[in-house]
Amino acid sequence: MNTIKKSYIFLIIGALLISFAPVLIKYAGAPGIVTVFYRLLFGTLTLIIPFFISRIKSKTKISRKGMLFATIAGLFLSIDMALWSTGIMKSNAAMPTLVGNLSPLWVGIGAVFIFKERQSIKFWLGLFIAFTGVSFLVIQEFYSVNGIFSGLMYGLFSGMFYAAFMLLAQKGREHLDTLSFLFLSTLSTTIFLGVFALAEGLEFSGYSSNVWTVFIIMGVFIQAGAWYFINYSQGYLPASLVAPTLLAQPVLAGVIAYFILGEELTLWQICGGLVVVVGIYTVHFAKQEIRK
Repeated sequence: MNTIKKSYIFLIIGALLISFAPVLIKYAGAPGIVTVFYRLLFGTLTLIIPFFISRIKSKTKISRKGMLFATIAGLFLSIDMALWSTGIMKSNAAMPTLVGNLSPLWVGIGAVFIFKERQSIKFWLGLFIAFTGVSFLVIQEFYSVNGIFSGLMYGLFSGMFYAAFMLLAQKGREHLDTLSFLFLSTLSTTIFLGVFALAEGLEFSGYSSNVWTVFIIMGVFIQAGAWYFINYSQGYLPASLVAPTLLAQPVLAGVIAYFILGEELTLWQICGGLVVVVGIYTVHFAKQEIRK
């Protein structure tokens, strides 16, 4: 199996796993920032041994530039997670996740100006189609009696910071291997989230065993597992391709939320999900044409 094909497979697996994240945050019931803090903390602990083993085998020094990119990327990801998780607890699992996935717009624009990536008309058409699908998924909130404006705004701003993380991750992976970048950026994100939680005066203890189980599951399987797959793909696929693929997250999260949280899917959400898939396919097709 060649590296590009492997990267696509890892990206899909990672997207499936992270789709459980918003549902588990809502299910835990703890303050959003605390939940994502423990997600990152347990993820960091899971990665410590593999990271040091890989460094011993490598026998090379870690790139200082790579460490800088990982640290800054962690800062942006911590802000993204703080806004996103808070939005989930203030509204529902779907709204902040859906709007936060508008990040490919900022990634696509940033990739053009920062990395000088050439984007075809089909690429921008694919993004437009994907954004149209996301709009279908959230439009009912504007017209329903129980519209959740706060969740919308938290998700919108979190998406901007997530886009910055994606761009920095692509650059950081040029200087660090997958595991090193994942560990260092996860450690950085954990520290910043801890600072945010302390500043907000949030409690780090007093939660039930079920909640701690959710924290651990999110740390091991989502933060360490899913993001290993995603970071690996970021080393071989451009950010402007990875981000649109992760647009599948809100579609899958909506389905999962229906079964676990009882958040019902509407006709708008189903139609929007199908449109998002079409948009993702169009973006993939456009990027393949550019490589040829």
